Amino acid sequence: MKHLFLFFLILMSITVSAQNIVGQWETYDDKTNEKKALIEISKTNDVYSAKIIDKFVGDKDSVCEKCEGEKKNHPMIGLVIIEDIKKDGDEYSDGTILDPESGDVYSCYLKLVNANKLKVRGFLGVSLFGRTQYWIRKQ
Repeated sequence: MKHLFLFFLILMSITVSAQNIVGQWETYDDKTNEKKALIEISKTNDVYSAKIIDKFVGDKDSVCEKCEGEKKNHPMIGLVIIEDIKKDGDEYSDGTILDPESGDVYSCYLKLVNANKLKVRGFLGVSLFGRTQYWIRKQ
């Protein structure tokens, strides 16, 4: 009976942690499927954000030339690209995502497809008009 209870606790902890978007995620180019960057999602006071922690394409010392405001000419590594995301049921929404290549900022929502795949949708106005990427959890 003790072993069954222990197994149940371990299974529950794995299930709970698998439901979390916090961690490191690899991004891929929409057209070439080439690995582009490593993103770290963190949570502070029930609000989620994400920043670039490594780049696999281009110069690692590059800056966000097309960004505006305080992010203009900010190094790509360390650049916060997702801000103000809040959990709403099984989605994470009401925040923004920055496309560092264009400098454009879009509304954003995130949704776990499974424990290791994250749907990232950026859009203008209505979610119907936007772009979706799938990020893979770094193992």
